[in-house]
Amino acid sequence: MSWAGPEDIYLSTSLASYLDSEADVFLIDFCGLALIFVVEKLLVLLRDGRKLMGTLRSFDQFANAVLEGACERVIVGDLYCDIPLGLYVIRGENVVLIGELDLEKEELPEHMTRVSTAEIKRVDIP
Repeated sequence: MSWAGPEDIYLSTSLASYLDSEADVFLIDFCGLALIFVVEKLLVLLRDGRKLMGTLRSFDQFANAVLEGACERVIVGDLYCDIPLGLYVIRGENVVLIGELDLEKEELPEHMTRVSTAEIKRVDIP
């Protein structure tokens, strides 16, 4: 049984061509596993409703992902807070949606107000 064959290389190159040409894509064959390292700013929606943002550094065929400079965005009404998480590993079974962030566009509506972590926790608790 072969772990890495020509079809694996095709999948990797087709995925790399799918990504934006400005993205830095690195393919590494490690013990027969094709690991793809990408540099993209992403928003990840998790099954429990959390929203994580960060730079995608790696992912695999199970949607496990590594975000660098990750933060959790908490939104309560018109208030929001970004809680820094640092380097964050996400298990693929918890991922609902992954989307690329457009850094050219406005991130939030104008009526949203950024507050501290302590204040968002105080407002969030009923």
